Amino acid sequence: MAYEVTATRLRPQKFDDLIGQEFVAATLKNSIESNKIAHAYLFTGPRGCGKTSTARILAKALNCQNGPTVTPCGTCSTCQEITKGSSLDVIEIDGASNTSVNDIRTIKDEVMFPPNSSRYKIYIIDEVHMLTTNAFNALLKTIEEPPPYVIFIFATTELQKVPATIKSRCQQFNFRLIPIDRVKEQLAKACTEIGITAEDEALYWIARESTGSMRDAYTLFDQVAAFSDGHITYEKIRDKLGLVGTERLNQIFENCADSNPQAMEDNLDEFLQAGISIDQLITNSADYLRSLLLIKNGIKKESLLGQAPERYSTKVLDKWNSIQLERALSIFLQLYRDIRYSLSPRYELELAFSKLCWLSEYVSPAEVKKAIDQAQGLLMTSPGIPANTQQSDGQYSNPSSYGTMQHGTPGGMKTFSALSQSFQAPPPPPAQDVPPVEYPPSDYESSGDAPHPFHNGGALPPEQSVAAEKPVTSDFAPGQISLDALKAKAVATLSVEDAFTASSLNQTSNWNINGTELTAYTVSSYQKSTLDRQVRNINQCISGIMGTNITVKFLYEDTQEAAAQPVQVPVQVEIVQKIFKGTIENA
Repeated sequence: MAYEVTATRLRPQKFDDLIGQEFVAATLKNSIESNKIAHAYLFTGPRGCGKTSTARILAKALNCQNGPTVTPCGTCSTCQEITKGSSLDVIEIDGASNTSVNDIRTIKDEVMFPPNSSRYKIYIIDEVHMLTTNAFNALLKTIEEPPPYVIFIFATTELQKVPATIKSRCQQFNFRLIPIDRVKEQLAKACTEIGITAEDEALYWIARESTGSMRDAYTLFDQVAAFSDGHITYEKIRDKLGLVGTERLNQIFENCADSNPQAMEDNLDEFLQAGISIDQLITNSADYLRSLLLIKNGIKKESLLGQAPERYSTKVLDKWNSIQLERALSIFLQLYRDIRYSLSPRYELELAFSKLCWLSEYVSPAEVKKAIDQAQGLLMTSPGIPANTQQSDGQYSNPSSYGTMQHGTPGGMKTFSALSQSFQAPPPPPAQDVPPVEYPPSDYESSGDAPHPFHNGGALPPEQSVAAEKPVTSDFAPGQISLDALKAKAVATLSVEDAFTASSLNQTSNWNINGTELTAYTVSSYQKSTLDRQVRNINQCISGIMGTNITVKFLYEDTQEAAAQPVQVPVQVEIVQKIFKGTIENA
């Protein structure tokens, strides 16, 4: 007897033989048992999942001499003719070769004649999406109202190319990809049938390479069995078919996790010299990274990973977090899309693995945002600002808690965990007894024309204050607030709505009040310009604290003596400088 390939020899002959298509088989059996047989069916799905086989089984179930029955005998002349493809009443048409209107006109003429010896005349049109638009239109009337003895079965792998007018006239069945474990079971049965042995891992790799297609799995199985001498092993498959394997992937990705580009390049060159194709290596690497990402998120189901989670490198899992694994997977997915237009696919592959060598330093945009939020909290943790500050949305935040971020928290940055252990927010200075400021009598008070402006009820000419139009009240008795307390109160009040201005105001020094004018010295010209832009709000804030209208003026003197003296940089600025690796341009 002539040799017959496994895909043909093991083609399903009954509904129960269909693998992975239980829903389709159950629906068709119920329709036959209830005698509710449609006049047109549309089978859709990927290649090699049983569409044409199901069409032949349906034809045998309807035309079997013992039927219609859900279990065709397979021994009568009608069943045997359908199995061999020689039945005059079951016509199989290749849609890719018969695309014109003339081919459809032939079908329209033939349906007028009843079946020769069977119960139904059945037309099986494979790859029906290849028909032209005119051919589809010519077929509409025939499949909508065919003779009672005619049944159409269409099969296609590209449903989107079938017109909606055809879909609406057919019962549609969607065929699914077959799970890897089911494919593996069928391959084991095929080994038993032909009398050869196979390792479990070898059958798994054959099933995985088939990508859910039973026909592809059988074809690859025949190829492997041809050079395995009766015993299929994983090593033979890996060497002959150019597979990478989990052990090899563990090795090259461990070198990437260790930031060892030289060892990584040596491994990559060994893979390519061994005959592994670049496309195959990219596909296997993407599958490997996807499995690592699933394990990192606590998913250890072997059917999802493809193999036991213990086979994956623990070193890579320990050194890369979920965000970095997502980044690595996206690199290979993009590489697969770009490689077809590349000048050199090997250069592209080497560049992708080179990126993985510094993947440990990768920081996602979400982590950068969280780092900036942490820096803002550290900046607000300074002397004179209360620990619990009410925000504009009514919530309370504790800036001092920003420095306690632990390493390994979701989205956290390694830099912050190290700095939080080295730098702590300085404690607030101890309270000192500062004598209250005694203000000299002003011209208004000495002349008796108006009360002193620091007394409650005092008036001030409008031209001497920017905030003269806003009434102010004070929580302090006149003349009983010190300049240090005034500064701390002003910084705390401004930090609620404008933390940056409050931080700049906190760095000023040499506060002095002369009449209704308050002067303060800034540490830089940039700081002076920043405060000058917010002087109106500062005037209102300090006037509200003092209970009278105050005009604030900021001064800056760039002298040689001041430049020669070292500037005391706040600890918060040092922390931000170390985090972002910056320099202080003007202190």
